[in-house]
Amino acid sequence: MQNYFWLSNISLRCYNIHSSLSWSIVIISLIFLTSCSNTLNPDTTSSAISNQKKGGGYYLDDGPGDNPPPNLASVPDAVPRIEPLRKSNMQPYVVLGKTYTPMTTLGPYKERGVASWYGRRYHGKKTASGEIYDMYEMTAAHTTLPIPSYVRVTNIKNKKSIVVRINDRGPFLSNRLIDLSYTAAYKLDVLSGGSAWVEVETILPTKQLTFKPERSTNSLDITHASSSTNKIYLQLAAFSAYNKADTFINHVRSEFPNLSNLLGITVKNGLYKVHAGPYSNQMLARQAAHKISQSLPVKPLLLVQ
Repeated sequence: MQNYFWLSNISLRCYNIHSSLSWSIVIISLIFLTSCSNTLNPDTTSSAISNQKKGGGYYLDDGPGDNPPPNLASVPDAVPRIEPLRKSNMQPYVVLGKTYTPMTTLGPYKERGVASWYGRRYHGKKTASGEIYDMYEMTAAHTTLPIPSYVRVTNIKNKKSIVVRINDRGPFLSNRLIDLSYTAAYKLDVLSGGSAWVEVETILPTKQLTFKPERSTNSLDITHASSSTNKIYLQLAAFSAYNKADTFINHVRSEFPNLSNLLGITVKNGLYKVHAGPYSNQMLARQAAHKISQSLPVKPLLLVQ
């Protein structure tokens, strides 16, 4: 009687299996159901994850928080700055039988691969850097990039691009390149599919430029900063909010792909200033300024540092 009740209960909750079916079919069905429940991961489709509650549907019970902030789209990208690298994160280490050898200095890095994301399971816990993981900040995990460092992550399919700060290690699945925070994945449109094909490129921060106030003139202005290193930059625009500067810099990148590695944002007196450079001489800087002003409603300011 107990076995009959258990079989009837399974029939009602799963696939309406009739009590007269053979035990072998029931067992196969149970194995199938158990297998399905254990193989769901963040690659679940958007329609499925929208119905998931905490505790089900995500790999290792990971997933979005119960009440994510409503303004994730307005969270600014990480702002690259010079930081000391953590020596404790430079040592080779082994995970799942594989040895990883982290980079010990900041340098050029550009790779394409799969980006995934991690959320509530690790929210509030320590990262490899010792910092507390906040799924609503613009951070990411990488197996070998220096900690901390900054990278631009571009979704190859939709061309969306973000800047994140590397402060953790992972992902350790062989087909994954980078693990994004929840907010970073949201802004890159990775949440819906759980993963996406991306390009990851390091951003090498430079010392902040010392700008003098902009001056209005009809000709290309030249401002000398307080330095004798003789580096030449173009200041393209200044904004009161970082997200506006970031939007503008992405627009410049789309118009002038060859400038991508020369563009940056510096902060001075509460203003976020977009600059390009350095250029080896003023003639090249002036030529670049002329081309930019022909396509964009800006008047570049020439800076000699």
